[in-house]
Amino acid sequence: MNINNIFKIFVPQDKKFFVLFEKATANLVAISQALVEMVNASSLEKRRELIKKIEHLEHVGDNITHDIFNELSSNFITPFDREDINGLTSAIDDVVDFIHGSSKRIDLYKIEVMTPAICKLAELTLSSSQELHVAICELKNMRDLSKIKEACVKINSIENHADDIFDNAIARLFEEETDALKVIKMKEILSALETATDKCEDASDALRNIIIKNA
Repeated sequence: MNINNIFKIFVPQDKKFFVLFEKATANLVAISQALVEMVNASSLEKRRELIKKIEHLEHVGDNITHDIFNELSSNFITPFDREDINGLTSAIDDVVDFIHGSSKRIDLYKIEVMTPAICKLAELTLSSSQELHVAICELKNMRDLSKIKEACVKINSIENHADDIFDNAIARLFEEETDALKVIKMKEILSALETATDKCEDASDALRNIIIKNA
């Protein structure tokens, strides 16, 4: 092995990680947008079309996650601690999974009327995803940490708002709905949507760890 090949082994492929991170959160924004459009769709046909789009984007997200983990396993040196890369990647993937899970339940349970809480939680998930993408795009240069910190604060605030929406929706559901099966179905959908915002906060926490260690 010549000296150039030896050198390549020890040079971190930073650009690959940052490109993949940005692809992951761009896909997250896309699937979140599709979720918002789906719960606000005016026809069943349009809703089904968007559910298929969400399923496709979930597969795209899985492939990006797989690529990041491949890079993690094949690079001796990484731009950040491996545990932080793993935590950030897993959290982003989890958000995508819970968005897909909520849309799948809406389809399987044949939910025709979207409640205000479902629509609001979808909007909050999109807002968190957009903030996460902003933060990730700032990560590669680490020059303007204020933007990353600001995005993390906003994600935390959005998650708190989502908790309130979820708690109030569940309380109202138990108080007003007499059909036990409908209660179970709606609770699962609301829970999946609220958990998506939780996972955005997990990704935000991973970002905080990264900037603390590397600032």
